[in-house]
Amino acid sequence: MERDERLDDQGFGDLANASGDLRWPLLERHFARGVVVVVLSPLDFLAVAKVMAQNDADALAAWMAAGLVRKATDEDAKSWADQDALLNAVVVAPWVVVQMNHST
Repeated sequence: MERDERLDDQGFGDLANASGDLRWPLLERHFARGVVVVVLSPLDFLAVAKVMAQNDADALAAWMAAGLVRKATDEDAKSWADQDALLNAVVVAPWVVVQMNHST
């Protein structure tokens, strides 16, 4: 997934700079706290993080209603653990926004 370069232009370069690829074990404790938010393709996880940082409830609700954004489930956690998944992640406190990294 290509990063939306407009994020930098709109003052959210810090989100891009604060994001990174993490293996599942490093995210497990956040999952246990119930704060992992999953972003599915075709959305860019940084675009979702930007919306969350701006508290744009309408945009977030629309994506959630479409099934493109949701809290991580036990099934997600099991799958990620089984795969030793690499996830793109960024913190938008108190949330950790993640998306599967399909580039590896």
